[in-house]
Amino acid sequence: MYPRFNSGSFWNYGATCELVGAKYPAPPLGLITVAAMLPDDWSVRLVDRNTGSLTSDDLAWADMIMTGGMLPQQADCLAVIRRAQDKGIPVVVGGPDATSSPEVYEAADFLVLGEAEGILEAFVSAWNEGARNGRFTAEKFKADVSSSPIPRFDLLKFDDYVQIGVQYSRGCPFTCEFCDIIELYGRVPRTKTNAQMLAELDRLYELGYRGHVDFVDDNLIGNKKAVKMFLPELAAWQKDKNYPFEMSTEASLNLADDEALLKMMQDAGYFSVFIGIESPDPDVLVATRKKQNTRRNIAESVHKIYDAGIFVLAGFIVGFDEESDKVADEISALIEEAAIPVAMTGLLYALPNTQLTRRLAKEGRLHADFGTDDPDTEHGDQCTAGLNFTTVRPRDQILNDFKKVIDRVYSPEAYFGRVRKVASMLKMNGANGAVFGAGFAHDIKQVSQLLWGITFKDTTYRWQIWKTILRTAFTNFRALKPVLMMLALYVHLGPFSRFVVAQIDKQIVEIEKGQWEQPALVAAE
Repeated sequence: MYPRFNSGSFWNYGATCELVGAKYPAPPLGLITVAAMLPDDWSVRLVDRNTGSLTSDDLAWADMIMTGGMLPQQADCLAVIRRAQDKGIPVVVGGPDATSSPEVYEAADFLVLGEAEGILEAFVSAWNEGARNGRFTAEKFKADVSSSPIPRFDLLKFDDYVQIGVQYSRGCPFTCEFCDIIELYGRVPRTKTNAQMLAELDRLYELGYRGHVDFVDDNLIGNKKAVKMFLPELAAWQKDKNYPFEMSTEASLNLADDEALLKMMQDAGYFSVFIGIESPDPDVLVATRKKQNTRRNIAESVHKIYDAGIFVLAGFIVGFDEESDKVADEISALIEEAAIPVAMTGLLYALPNTQLTRRLAKEGRLHADFGTDDPDTEHGDQCTAGLNFTTVRPRDQILNDFKKVIDRVYSPEAYFGRVRKVASMLKMNGANGAVFGAGFAHDIKQVSQLLWGITFKDTTYRWQIWKTILRTAFTNFRALKPVLMMLALYVHLGPFSRFVVAQIDKQIVEIEKGQWEQPALVAAE
C-alpha cells in the first residue's frame, strides 16, 4: 500500500497528469521491488493511494499490509496503520521516512529499516515462524543492489502514470549538508549490472510499456566509470528496439564538464535531467558543502547540457544562513540567464537525520515538531512548510524573498519566454531527437490529449502555448517533444505558484501582526 502524498506540491503535477490522461506522475518503484522479493507463494495486491483507494475489500483480503514512503507521505501512512490495526491486520512499515524517523512509526507491528535487500528475508522467516511484531534493521550502505530483482511492473496500471521509474544506482559521492541521501544510501554509489538493468527494461518492453522511463537515481553519474560502461549498452538496446523509451534522470552539475558522457546520454535517449543548483551564491554553496557547484559557471554548464539535446530541471533553495538580502534577485537572474523553465524553488527544510538537522539541534535552533500537514489539505512540502528552524535573517524577509522568486519566474511571460529560449538552444541531432520510434504511438496519444486540453478544456494559456509550439515547429522541429513537456508542466506550475504565493503572504501577515509563534525548540546538545 503506497501512501498518499501531500496534495500541495510542486511535484505532483496534478493538472498536468489530468491533461495527458494520467492520474499521477510515477508509481511506487520501492514497493514493487519489495513485492518481487517476497516468496513466490505469497499473493500480492498493490494499492497506490495516489491513484485509487484502499477499499474494505482490500482489507478483508489482506493477511498483512506492507507500506512506507517518504516524509510527505507520513500522515497518510500513519492513518493507514490505524485503519488496518482497527481491523486486526498486522502492518509492516519500511522506506526512507521510517528509516530516518523510526520513532514516528512505533505503532506499526513490524519495522523493516534500511535497504530491503539482505534484510527482508529475515522478516519473511520471522513471519513464517509465527512472529507478529518485530524490528529488522539493515546494516547501512551494505545492500548488494546487484541482487535486487526485477520489480513487479506487472502490478502497475501503466495508464495511471506519466512515467515509470527504474533505478540503476544508490548513493552520492558529495556531502551536501541538507541532503539525506548520503545518510540513507552512503557516499559510495553502488550500481546494478548492465545485464540486470537491461533485463528490467526488457520486462517493461514485454509488458507493452512505451514512453517515459525515469532513472530515479539521486545522482546517475555518481559512479562515472560504471555509468560510462552502461550507457553504450543502453544505447544499443534502445536502437535495437527502435527507441521505445525516452529517458530522464537526476545528476550533479559536473555532468556538464564531460562531453563524452553527455554524448552517451544523448545516444541512449535521455531528454531531461534534474540538477540541484540550490544557490548562485558561492558563500552559500561552500557553507552548505555543495562546493562542486562553485567550480564552474552555472549558466554555461546548463547550456552545455542543452547542447546535448537534454533540457534541465533545477532545484533552488531559499533560507540558508549565509544568503544575503539579494537572494531573490540572484536566483531569479540565474534562472533567466541559464534559461531553466522548470526551476523548483523551495524553502530550506531540515530533514530528519541530516548534517543540517544535527547542527541546528546542537545550536538550539531546530523546531521540535517534525510533523506534516494532513494530506487532504493543500499544504505540506518545502514550498509552504519550510524553515523548520530559527533563521539567521528575519523570517519575514526570507519569506518575502522566496515569494519574489516564485512570482518572477512563474509569471506566464517569464516561463514561456524561457521555454522558447530553450527551444532555440536544444541541439536535437542525436538519438534523443528522434521523432519516430517504437514509442511514437504513445507520444501521439499524449500530445493529442495535451493539445485538445489546452485548446478546448483549460484555455488559460492557450495563446502563449500555441505561440511557443508554432515557433518551435518552424525553427527547431525535433525539439517539439521536450518543449511540449515543458509546456504541459506549466498547467500545474502556473496555478500552483500562485497558490504558494498566497500561502506565503498569509505567513508574512501573521508575522507582521505578531500572530506567529515560534514552535518549541529541540534542546541544544
